[in-house]
Formats: sequence, structure tokens, C-alpha cells
Amino acid sequence: MSEVSYIQRRNRPLRVYAFIYLAFLYIPVLFLPLFSFNDSIYVAFPLKDFTLKWYEQMFANQPMFAALMNSVRVGAATSVLATFLGIFAAKAVTRYRMPGRAPVVTFIMLPLVIPGIIFGVAWLILMSSLGIRLSLYTITLGHVLVCVPFAMAALIPRFEGFDKSIEEASADLGENMWWTFWRVTFPMVFPGVVASLLLTFTISFDEFIMAFFLSGTDPTLPLFMWGQLRFPAKLPGVLALGSVILAVSFFIVFFSQWIRNRGLQTKTPSGA
Repeated sequence: MSEVSYIQRRNRPLRVYAFIYLAFLYIPVLFLPLFSFNDSIYVAFPLKDFTLKWYEQMFANQPMFAALMNSVRVGAATSVLATFLGIFAAKAVTRYRMPGRAPVVTFIMLPLVIPGIIFGVAWLILMSSLGIRLSLYTITLGHVLVCVPFAMAALIPRFEGFDKSIEEASADLGENMWWTFWRVTFPMVFPGVVASLLLTFTISFDEFIMAFFLSGTDPTLPLFMWGQLRFPAKLPGVLALGSVILAVSFFIVFFSQWIRNRGLQTKTPSGA
């Protein structure tokens, strides 16, 4: 038996497990677009008929578009702020020997492991005690807290992926730290910046728990969709909207990962 055949046989159970896992994860999601084309307000088999009227109703829903724009504004602001903070946090972690580095990184990454409802209640209590009116601004602050760890996760590999001697060479040639960052470091980590912007925008756009606790009179799109689920006649429109969001989210996430990984595996030619 050849070595290749032996390795393939050993990997066969892992492939089966991966296939079962992906099927368990994504097959339920595929029912969302399936029923969005069903000519019935009930989510049940057999399907009645094919129709696009739910998508037509979706595009004619003005409150939905207002909620959509709220989510876009919050997501855009969150992605910019989280990426800005993530750039300098990632640079500090990868370029400097800080005392207590491990506890600081652990503290920043806490939103990844602590349930969102805990942060939501905590931020609500803080905003109430400070007398700050709940609005899209408070939602943005909460989303920045959630998204900074994801921004760092996208940016740290980029900072670790190029030789820091390039920055040292720029400093030796007379550039100060600020211009070295903008002329040398930033272009090198730019794919990670784009990936961070896309990833954090998607996370903010889809986030529900923090928005639920910190929203005022202007709901974001997830909150609007949650409210629509109380009315059975509006469920197909929610399914149509969810299908569109699902497709866009998958595209953004995969594109951000492609941008993040671009160039990480390329090797510098010898003697270059």
C-alpha cells in the first residue's frame, strides 16, 4: 500500500465527520431561501407554488429600509472604530514587549467568551446611571466592544506576517514613527485592515443582543425582523429579507477571509 493511499484512508473518517458537521450546520439555513419562494404564509411542506411576491413586498417596505439604513450606519461606524482600535492594539501586541501583555490581551478578548447578554445588561445599567439616552450611538459603542477582538484577530497575522526589520530600516533612513507607520507598516497590513472592516461590519450588522438592550426609538434591522415575527402574515417577507442578508453576509465573510489570507503564504524570493 502506497503512503498516499494510507494517508487518504486515515483521513477518511475526518472527511466524513467534516461533511456531517457542515450538513448539520448549513442544511437548516438553506430552508430560509427555500420557503422565501413559497406561495404561502405557512412554513411547511409540501411547498404550494413558486413566487417572488414576498421579495416585491420586501422592497416596498419603507420601515424595513429605515431599519436597514440604521444597521448600515451603525455597522459602518463600528467597523471603522473597531478597526482603528484593532490596528494599534495588534501593533502593540506584536511589536512591543509590554509588561502584563498576556493579561491585557486576555482582557481585550473577553467579549469572545462572555455571553452577550451580560455585556448588554451591563451597558444598559451604565448608560442609565450616566443619564445617556439610548440611541444608535449607544448601540455603536456596544458593538465596538464586541468587534474589537475580531478586528485584532484579523490584524495580528498581518503584523506577524512581515519582517519588522523593514520598519527599522525606515527609521534608520530618518522617518519618524508616525510616517514609518503610514508609509511602510500600513501598506503592508492593508489587506488585514480591509478584512477587519468587512468582518466587523458583518458582525455589527447581524448583532441582536447588544442592540436589543441599547436601542432607543430607532431599531436596527435585526430588531425590526424580530418584531415582524410576531405577525404570521409578515413571516414570508422576513424570510425573503433573511435570504438576502444571508447571501450578502456569506459573500462579505468569505471575501474578508480571502483578503486577510492574501499574501500570507507567499514567500519572498531568495536574494530579493
